[in-house]
Amino acid sequence: MLETLLSFSLATLVLALSPGPDNIYVLTQSLAHGSKSGIATVAGLISGCIVHTALLAFGISALITASPALFFFIKCIGAAYLLYLAYKVAKADAAIQVTTQNSQKKSNWQYFKIGVFMNLVNPKVMLFFIAFFPAFLWNPLAGTVLQFFILGGVFMMVSFIVFSCIALLAGSISKYLKSTNRVGIVLKWLQVFVFVGIAIFIFL
Repeated sequence: MLETLLSFSLATLVLALSPGPDNIYVLTQSLAHGSKSGIATVAGLISGCIVHTALLAFGISALITASPALFFFIKCIGAAYLLYLAYKVAKADAAIQVTTQNSQKKSNWQYFKIGVFMNLVNPKVMLFFIAFFPAFLWNPLAGTVLQFFILGGVFMMVSFIVFSCIALLAGSISKYLKSTNRVGIVLKWLQVFVFVGIAIFIFL
């Protein structure tokens, strides 16, 4: 069991460090709004994994992915929401995206909710859990529900640590970047690019 969990932790660490929509999103949000907003986003993304773990453990994920219509509907909701966020950022003043004192800045609770929603409507996460977790069951013939929850807990812990480090580092860099006049427009369109990119990633 211990050897399996260590192997699973290492695999999760490599995946968390690999460039992907989640850690890139955390990076851009932290650059634009600071470490606290980034960590709030991380907390939301990781919290969504609790739902995916429960669905996997009780066999509901397989039912959802077996329905092409439902699967396509989930993808459409996720992609549409991200495109809406991209539109909102594109329409906003660039200064809003980088000034921490601005009254229109989202609260940490709002960033948390966005993180949860992004995780839940991304069918790739569901498919990843189905494909990745079963390979690390140390006793597939007994207590698989408990094993799935243990694996889910390890996955969330490792991912939270890695993503939080990204948020803290990016937030520290953003303090220096904000002193540059043109950084607002750069971060604004970087966020738009990331939102659209993740939407395409989810849909395709």
